[in-house]
Amino acid sequence: QVQLVESGGGLVQPGGSLRLSCAVSGLTFSTYFMSWYRQAPGKERELVAAITSTGGMTNYADSVKGRFTISRDNAKNTAYLQMNSLKPEDTAVYYCNAESIRFTENYWGQGTQVTVSS
Repeated sequence: QVQLVESGGGLVQPGGSLRLSCAVSGLTFSTYFMSWYRQAPGKERELVAAITSTGGMTNYADSVKGRFTISRDNAKNTAYLQMNSLKPEDTAVYYCNAESIRFTENYWGQGTQVTVSS
């Protein structure tokens, strides 16, 4: 059974930081691309950041460049999203995604709420 479990969300003031974690089990983690998506109220789910299977390359949405950092620890089967300088518009449910390197398998976590408010 494949399982992705996000954690680390919460309420934070503008300008603050959070670190999200995604613990993965049931698949060969090092053969999957990992990414973070988010969905704000009334909006479509959007890609926030992505990282290759070995962590060699990353990609970010323009709205988070310079503030967010995606990383992974293949020994721990865990992906991370470090979020700094948070803004109210970052408020959303953040979802972890794992995709096989040949794009034939795709899995989602349950999501974790991030709320940025003063």
